[in-house]
Parts: sequence; C-alpha cells; structure tokens
Amino acid sequence: MPTFTDEKRERVRQSLRDAGRERFARQGVRKTTITELTESAGIGTGTFYQFYDSKEDLYLDILERYAEELIPRLLRVSFETHDDPETAIATLLEETLDELESNPLLRKVILEDEVTYLRNQVSDDELSEKRAQSVEVFLPYIERWYDEGRVVGANPEAVAHAIRATTRLVQQKEQIGEDRYPAVRDTLIAAVAAGLTRDSDTTETADD
Repeated sequence: MPTFTDEKRERVRQSLRDAGRERFARQGVRKTTITELTESAGIGTGTFYQFYDSKEDLYLDILERYAEELIPRLLRVSFETHDDPETAIATLLEETLDELESNPLLRKVILEDEVTYLRNQVSDDELSEKRAQSVEVFLPYIERWYDEGRVVGANPEAVAHAIRATTRLVQQKEQIGEDRYPAVRDTLIAAVAAGLTRDSDTTETADD
C-alpha cells in the first residue's frame, strides 16, 4: 500500500474531489463508479479507500467544502445585509433556491431523486448532523430576533428548520410544472417570510 506525505495526500484528495464534482454533476452518484473516479484522479482503485470509505463519503466531503464557500456568501446577502427579518428570510430563501436550481452538482442529486439513494447509503446520525449544521449558521440571528419579538414560532430552532425545509420546494419542481413553478416559488417565499415575522401583538390578539 503506497504511503503519502501530507502534501501528497492533500493533492490526491483534491484530485478526487475534482473528479467527483465532474462525475457526480454529469452522471450522478448512483451511476458513478469508484473506478471512474480513480481513473480521473490518476490513482489506483485500492488507493481510494485510504481517503474515503465510499463514493458517498466523497460526495459529502465535496458538499461540505462547497458549503464552506456558499454559506458565508448567502449570509452576506441576507442576514448580514438586512436587519428586517422578513426581508432577510426572503432573501436567504431566494438565493438558496437559485443556487440549488443552478448548480449542476446539486441539481443532479436533488432534481433526479438521488436524495433517497443517498439517505440509504449514509447513516442517520451523519444526516442529522448535516441538517443541524445547515441551520446553525443563521440560528443566532433567529434567536436574537425571536427574543426581540420580531420572529414568531414555537421556538428559534423550529423557525430555523422551517426556513430550511422551505428550500426543499426545489424537489417538487417537476411535479409543480415548469410554467407554474416560478409563481409557486415566489408565493411560498413571501408566505414563509411574512408568516414567521408577523407582529407579536397581532399574534397575541389572534390567539385570544
């Protein structure tokens, strides 16, 4: 079994990430083989397992690296730019859906229903951890607005996960229909952003 310096290991790992991004975006995770990945990366098939346990593990690593760049960018244009919760939430949803709809790597997995396949290949604990991480980055903003009475809901965590769940609309694009989807998307974003930021006095009156 070959041994690598730290520098060489990082080069090989990056080559696998590059190969994975290209292959997964073109043909999806399910149809991509380990052999195709290693041939593209210029390494032996056996060497792959010194770096990743599976192709799904590689895919999650690629997504994690991608999220490290994407999430700060999404926060900059939404929560860091707008102190109005309704505008911030609407902007975050718009930008996130734009990314999910346009990024070829994400489109292949999400829109071609490989999500179910990935769920069957990855442990529930790992998926739960990824879900938690996806809301932790903007949860502090929600907590502050919640304490100020500017965001409403069962609790800040429930609000954050409701925002995250709204982005799953992209998976329903085909069922909704290409022509109707833009209007449905705009309507849902507006409804969620407004519904989570109703004036607290109005909410209390409605409850009474």
